[in-house]
Amino acid sequence: MAKNPNPQGKGLVAVLSDLDARKLERSALPKNIDQVSSELFTSLFVLRSKFRFNPVVGEDYWLYRVSNEFQLFMLGPDDWPGGHPGQLIGACTLQDDMTWTIALDSEAAADEGLMEYLRVEQEAFSASLDQADTVEDVLPVFEGELPYFQRVLAFGLGRSLGSSMVNAGIAQLSYRQAKGLLAAPDRGTDSEAE
Repeated sequence: MAKNPNPQGKGLVAVLSDLDARKLERSALPKNIDQVSSELFTSLFVLRSKFRFNPVVGEDYWLYRVSNEFQLFMLGPDDWPGGHPGQLIGACTLQDDMTWTIALDSEAAADEGLMEYLRVEQEAFSASLDQADTVEDVLPVFEGELPYFQRVLAFGLGRSLGSSMVNAGIAQLSYRQAKGLLAAPDRGTDSEAE
């Protein structure tokens, strides 16, 4: 018997349908580089966790650290019979612009080991932004190493943040150039006041 080349049942029609369902219903709001980098880091952190369901915009999901890997579940900390599967990291919500937010649990925020891990991850992410020719170069397009739902969501995230950067006029800039624009209006105001 031949192996099924599509064991998850996700042929081209299903993939196109899922991508179409992730289209932004409104035009992306302009975002400055600090918003883009923060939302990109947080969203990629969630998307690189393990989960096997199709998240719904506006719903809360819970991120746990289980055996040194991060997993996203539909069950909150009080919903588990016999206790949750690992350390609660926080509640995660998929926003309508395909970015993710995390409301960090207070115990997780006090965990020095976790905070150090996140600091190191943030530094590596910042280094990748610094090394890229443009910030667009680090946006996810096709993340082949991710499972199906994460891959579709990463594609939507990249499109959304890319549109936000176009609308903010920072799409073709390097990270440093875009950061420089954050201070530029303040300098212009100071010059006009003199």
